Amino acid sequence: MALIPIAVLVAMLALVIKVFGSDAIEGGSQVALLVASSVAALISVVVCRSKWTILEKAITENIKTSASAIIILLLIGAVASTWMMSGVVPTLMYYGLHIIHPKVFLAVACLICAIVAIVTGSSWTTIATIGVALMGVGEAQGFSEGWIAGAIISGAYFGDKVSALSDTTVLASSTVRVPLFEHIKYMTITTIPSFAITLIVFAAVSFTYKSDSVVQIAELSETLENSFNISAWLMVVPIVTMVLIAKRLPALVTLFLSVVMACVALVVFQPEILHTIGGSGDFSIFRALMKICSTSTSLDTGNAMVNELVATSGMQGMLDTIWLVLCAMCFGGVMSGSGMLAAITQLFAKFVSRTASIVASTLTTGVFANLLTADQYISIIITGETFRELYAKRGLEGRLLSRSVEDAATVTSVLIPWNSCGMTQSTVLGVATLAYLPYCLFNLISPLMSLLMAIIGYKIVRKSEESVES
Repeated sequence: MALIPIAVLVAMLALVIKVFGSDAIEGGSQVALLVASSVAALISVVVCRSKWTILEKAITENIKTSASAIIILLLIGAVASTWMMSGVVPTLMYYGLHIIHPKVFLAVACLICAIVAIVTGSSWTTIATIGVALMGVGEAQGFSEGWIAGAIISGAYFGDKVSALSDTTVLASSTVRVPLFEHIKYMTITTIPSFAITLIVFAAVSFTYKSDSVVQIAELSETLENSFNISAWLMVVPIVTMVLIAKRLPALVTLFLSVVMACVALVVFQPEILHTIGGSGDFSIFRALMKICSTSTSLDTGNAMVNELVATSGMQGMLDTIWLVLCAMCFGGVMSGSGMLAAITQLFAKFVSRTASIVASTLTTGVFANLLTADQYISIIITGETFRELYAKRGLEGRLLSRSVEDAATVTSVLIPWNSCGMTQSTVLGVATLAYLPYCLFNLISPLMSLLMAIIGYKIVRKSEESVES
């Protein structure tokens, strides 16, 4: 019975995606999630005799856990818009067009995002800032949006995984009760080979890519220079933002301060843009700043591609994503509150005996939880808690479990269209989740690498029978 709501959800989402395509996030996916939630609740109350109050409480608690993420989404929308209109992203694009050669672009973009994510501990912030600028550079150089987004996401998620500042890394290690740096060190056994393969593929694709974009790059550079006041001083905004993140300030505080800094940069460096957006009058600057932060804005630069690149949607552009997050939290709440999710995950535990099958079940559960709960944090907790006792009974180290949890729950969340990570990165980069999915090489390779290491038994140590019994 627990599989019935999942079957309903999968069938409806498949139909919604077929009918609406990339516009599925604008309402169809949300309705599908609510219908699946209703089916799960109906089965739970009518067939299993569960109390509605328990389900309602589970939904409420689930939505509570997403409250801060919703505010972060709104602030990310404001950051993306203010960074664009203030000239921060155009400046990054301008320098990137002159510095990063197309023959190495994908590999360099992936590496840059990895370094920034390691320093900041945040894949979301990396993608919403440096990633947006790299999207513009890559499109100007003629690369497809799928390859560019795949390189950005691959680098950002690698850096996020091995950073001691990452909340998901801390959560995975703490859930399984493994010291943080032991967890990170053990993860390198799978993450380093996965990232090396990823870089090699991106380098090969870039090197063999044939582009006639030299003239186009020159035109775009000239358009950016004519439309914005390009200045190295604008780099103060991203640099200070990275420093604030490295200091481990709360994400809400950091993003808010980043918006404030970008607004100041707007007033100082782009007065003409403020006048264009805000119009005339005593409060034109205030009006322009409010519009840029909250609603859609665009500029006529005389170049269609640049017009598309610099168009922003502000906080308003995140509303469909927030709507989807709320509906996904309803589904996850009903599934967990009714016990259906626990029943499904426990099913995996019944059919494992060897180390490879245990790790495979852990990886499958992590991906499965991402599909059901639509939240990587909940998936990490569910997967870790489900298998912690099993690993202990089989004499397997906790760090093997924490690594397997990260190799599945953390990295695959961005590949699922209705997951909070997939929704966010798709909205921020302007690329449909299914469009970039085949090119997120690190995210696809990581679970497979984890399974391979389990099959060959590399660096996997079993405790003695005596220590297990004690």
